[in-house]
Amino acid sequence: MSRSQPTVRRASSASSTVQHRRSKLLVFVGLCLLPLGGALQMLISGQSWLPAVAYPLASLVSFALYWRDKQQARTQGWRTPEKVLHASELCGGWPGALLAQQAFRHKTRKLSFQLSFWAIVALHQLFWVDQLLLGGRWLGSALAPLLR
Repeated sequence: MSRSQPTVRRASSASSTVQHRRSKLLVFVGLCLLPLGGALQMLISGQSWLPAVAYPLASLVSFALYWRDKQQARTQGWRTPEKVLHASELCGGWPGALLAQQAFRHKTRKLSFQLSFWAIVALHQLFWVDQLLLGGRWLGSALAPLLR
């Protein structure tokens, strides 16, 4: 008769650390370069102050929403709807959302959520490529009334 060994899960040490921290930090910084540069350029040139304020504020809101949703998931409470999380990311909070996903290990495995999240990040990157390299001829002209 052979005894099967019970499976033991590591609770806190493995789940609380971010794997590949340096690589993820480099990707994060790289993704933030275009929005940061674009927001600063718009602020300095007098075009608009909105992106320079919206990105940090929306990121704080997104981070807090993810934190709250993770807490609610642990205690079986009322969850934050995914459309609310995505709306905060779309408003410029995707950097805070990305940090929260890694810090709390939350919403990182659900493929449909990640596809929507990365589509939002790509949309922001495309906007800033258009704004900085193409003079806002494509997306910038469509969103110009919102940025004034």
